[in-house]
Amino acid sequence: MTFRGTNTYLLGTRGIAVIDPGPDSPGHLEAILAALGPGQHVSHIVVTHAHLDHSPLAGPLAQRTGAPVLGFGRHDAGRSAMMQRLAVEGLVGGGEGVDAGFAPDIALADGALIAGDGWQMRALHTPGHMANHLCFDWQGRLFSGDLVMGWATSLVSPPDGDLTAFMASLRRLGTERWHSLYPGHGAPVTSPAARPRGPAGTPRRPRGRDPQRPARRSRHGRRPRRTDLPRGSAPATACGTNATSSRISLIW
Repeated sequence: MTFRGTNTYLLGTRGIAVIDPGPDSPGHLEAILAALGPGQHVSHIVVTHAHLDHSPLAGPLAQRTGAPVLGFGRHDAGRSAMMQRLAVEGLVGGGEGVDAGFAPDIALADGALIAGDGWQMRALHTPGHMANHLCFDWQGRLFSGDLVMGWATSLVSPPDGDLTAFMASLRRLGTERWHSLYPGHGAPVTSPAARPRGPAGTPRRPRGRDPQRPARRSRHGRRPRRTDLPRGSAPATACGTNATSSRISLIW
């Protein structure tokens, strides 16, 4: 379900933002720290959403570096009234891969600006794949998490996922011009205008399931391979784990 693993991005020159630290893997933690160069330190830990392949390593990384964890909120933050009602009434299954213990140190509202050493990002609340899902705009380059991926459409599983919100988030992306997308899984998307919309001009429908059907078990990704990144970025260490595979990319 994660293709070749979760992408972890390091943004900056001296004070580094770690975007989606990944699963709780000691090996991947050490790989992130090893990717830092002389004079560099982790200043921000930024999480797109609370799934087990994106957020659990945020806590251990914060303990090692002292950097704050930033995200929209807990895993159910941002749920629509309809999804909240379905969850309370027990009318949906869902819950696949949710990091129920995720709690950011700093909650980011839609439009919030995050500034670091020579960089600034704008947070966009883009629910659908997950209620607390955020994308991050960096100079017209979007860290798109699992809203738009580099290899397939995303999975939407109520009540954490919401198809209506997902389609609205895709339409929102379509109102801005993006230079490129850095997804949570798969290679960078270098022609973003062609991705959020299908051939008929409407947003692509994600993989989803009927809320009345049983939850489907997820399958873990394979060990990562390096792929070419756009000019201006450089690949760093990639680390495979038993739970899922992860990769690190340096973005300057």
